[in-house]
Amino acid sequence: MSRTAWAYVAGGAGEGRTMRHNREAFERWRIVPRMLHGVTERDLSTSIVGTQMSSPILLAPIGAASVVTPDSDLIIAKGAVAAGTPYVISSQGCNPMEQTAAAMGSTPFWYQLYWSTDEALVDSMIKRAENCGAQALVVTLDTTILGWRPRDLNLGSLPFARGQGIAQYTSDPRFLDLVQERVAAGTERAKTRVTLGAVRTLVSMSRQHPGAFGKNLRSSEPRTAVEAFLDIYSNPGLSWDHLATLRHRTSLPIVLKGILHPDDARKAIELGVDAMIVSNHGGRQVDNAIASLDALVTIREAVGPRPTILLDSGIRSGTDVLIGLALGANACLLGRPYIYGLALDGEDGVRQVVGNIVAELDLTMGLLGVRTVQDLSRDLLAPAL
Repeated sequence: MSRTAWAYVAGGAGEGRTMRHNREAFERWRIVPRMLHGVTERDLSTSIVGTQMSSPILLAPIGAASVVTPDSDLIIAKGAVAAGTPYVISSQGCNPMEQTAAAMGSTPFWYQLYWSTDEALVDSMIKRAENCGAQALVVTLDTTILGWRPRDLNLGSLPFARGQGIAQYTSDPRFLDLVQERVAAGTERAKTRVTLGAVRTLVSMSRQHPGAFGKNLRSSEPRTAVEAFLDIYSNPGLSWDHLATLRHRTSLPIVLKGILHPDDARKAIELGVDAMIVSNHGGRQVDNAIASLDALVTIREAVGPRPTILLDSGIRSGTDVLIGLALGANACLLGRPYIYGLALDGEDGVRQVVGNIVAELDLTMGLLGVRTVQDLSRDLLAPAL
């Protein structure tokens, strides 16, 4: 990866303490193998909010992955298909969702929604997700504003400001109307000092924007689109009242991503959502936050066995997946690992990362005498002394 790509993918909020907490949480549990169980076959399949899955693993949404390679969403989708694993397409994707959905073929995918300040844009994104075959809508709650990320700040790097990660918007009819309104208004911009960095940003904007590069380079549209995106892509005022409108806006199962507190989990259940993802955004939003695995334990104890709960943040192996499932998750999402696979070997790198994690999960279940992922329970674990 380039320096800026590595900073964006590998970095976290503040001092990186939440990222460390995520890994340390897994270290606080020990697996207790059982012997002479006689189990010779395992079944890793499961169903989450109506999505049939060959294993309890999904690929988490990661925005602006084109910092790693062009057409990142399409390549990830092909890797997900090869691995037989559902992919949660990001709102901050680098290819329009319709193209990514086509690449997924018959492999299930979900769509992640960042709630814009423009409600018509929210509706447009939801409708497009429905039309291209998404099987669930994942609303990310924890990124109404971007966290403090020193690795990016030290390099003066924000992919979205270069036009990377905004393809869902520049392919959306409502967003394009907003851009045209701004262009027609002719709002005077602050003058930008001509530097090598400014020229590179302009070139990147023009290259990422739909249409011919030469035409984009002479047009105000690419810059206006980036400015519009930065102004409206997420809503700092997002509240439970907003979420309460979703049942009237979509027929898709609703999944809330970013739940960490038992009271928020109870509120989500009262609201009638179909599932929640316990996540601290891979440690990228709030420094020194609770580990997702620790939050999972508390939330599962608070809400009981019935609600569907998924886990992400800090998962690096099949054993991590097993621990998450044994502590109450119904499925887990991978983030950074598959992006590293993407960087190393493209589509096949994604496939291999997923395949290795699934293989380790299957093998470990065999060693423990566990036939199905539904049979995983805390009885298999002991707290570290």
